[in-house]
Parts: sequence; structure tokens; C-alpha cells
Amino acid sequence: PWSRPRYRGDQARKDTLIDYGFRLPASKNNRPLNFDEFEKVKPQTIFVSATPGDYELRVSKGRVVEQVIRPTGLLDPKVEVRKADGYIDDLLAEISKCVKRKNRVLVTTLTKVSAEELTDFLTDNGIRARYMHSDIKAEDRVEIINGLRAGEFDVLIGISLLREGLDIPEASLVAILDADRAGFLRSAHALIQMIGRVAR
Repeated sequence: PWSRPRYRGDQARKDTLIDYGFRLPASKNNRPLNFDEFEKVKPQTIFVSATPGDYELRVSKGRVVEQVIRPTGLLDPKVEVRKADGYIDDLLAEISKCVKRKNRVLVTTLTKVSAEELTDFLTDNGIRARYMHSDIKAEDRVEIINGLRAGEFDVLIGISLLREGLDIPEASLVAILDADRAGFLRSAHALIQMIGRVAR
């Protein structure tokens, strides 16, 4: 799957260079394989992923082996699905338990506005919380994440930014609000990625 964006990115970059006279049109022939070309020449392949995508599942034709190795001795995160009725009070109670144990909490919401409103609500209830979404500059996001890890606050509320590539071992709870509702990056794959931010 990564050969798709690699090929398109290479072609787009060369188009710009050709348009401005820095490369000859023939330079587009020196390129990575596109996905169809890659599929024709790839040898027998083993796909390795914590969260295999639709393509990997389709081409493996059901020959999937789950290999759970936890060399760190950590257990898989416990997943609970709770009723939506009274979820704010339930969330507040769970956050309070984590804060007493000096653990951190990650909360994901569907919208920027709901992330900001939940942050205000938690702050009004004595919880040290911050939000993070796409309106926050990249350098400020790093500062916010470092602040969470350092214990400057206890709860980080976000949207899609709390997905892949973010490891916060100090967090013991990921609360995914409205997990049953469709939204941007709310696929089963994305939900598994969110859960994986803890127990690392």
C-alpha cells in the first residue's frame, strides 16, 4: 500500500521541477514502481502489522496468524463498552480514579468544539486537562504531550491526533467518547489504534 503514495509523491515532485525548468520531462521515467507494477513483481510476501488493512486481509485469503508477543510483560489493554447514558459522570469518576493513582488519561471526542467544551467542564470540576486538535501548531502539540508526560496536567483531550505514533506509557486509560458514531477517522482500524496508545 505504501507504493501508492510513494509513486504519486514522486510524480508530483517531478511535475513541479519540470514545470519550472529544473528537470527534463524524461526524468519522470526514473521512478519507483506504481502499485499495479509492484503487485506483478512482488515475490511471496509476508505482511506484518498490528492492525492489518483491508488489502492485507484480502490478499492473504484468510491465512492470518495472530502473534501476540508482549516482551515487556504488559497485558493487553482491557476494553469496555459502556452505555452512553450518564457518560460524562462516568468519565469524571474514571478520570478521578486515574488521577489518584498518578496516571494520565487520554480522551477522544468527535469534534474540536466537544474537545474544548469537555476540557472546560473537567477544569471546572478540578481536573487538570488540556485539549489538542488541528488548530494547535505542531510545536505546541509537542509541548502539550511533553506536559502530559511530565505531569503538568492529567487529561489530554483530542480528536484524530490521538491515534498512531503516539506512545504515552504514563496513561492508563483511553476513553473514546461516541465510539459508536461515525466520524472522521472512526473506523474499526482507527479505534484499535486509539486503544493502543496505552499498555505499551
